Amino acid sequence: MIDDFLIKYCQNLRVKDFIVKTESQSKTKKGKRQYLNETKARDLMNSLNEFFEYGIEIPRIRVGQKQTIETLINEETLLLAKFLRNEREMWVSKNRGSLEEKNFKV
Repeated sequence: MIDDFLIKYCQNLRVKDFIVKTESQSKTKKGKRQYLNETKARDLMNSLNEFFEYGIEIPRIRVGQKQTIETLINEETLLLAKFLRNEREMWVSKNRGSLEEKNFKV
């Protein structure tokens, strides 16, 4: 999911969207690195934040039929941790869409 987001975002970048900075790599070596300019970096962070706040149609563990991607990641982590600690017999991923559903049993 995030890979698709970054690929789509990067397809619209141009050469002028980057700045080159010279940095010390060691006491005797200096190297050049490219960074997004301040405007594009801010835009990327805002777009990424909106991406994580986007509502998806996967029911939450406790309440509701929708959740944000950030909540989904947190809930998946919690369920997987419970499975690894043998608190659950089975872990079923709730991810749908571009991700394949994974079923693991003890």
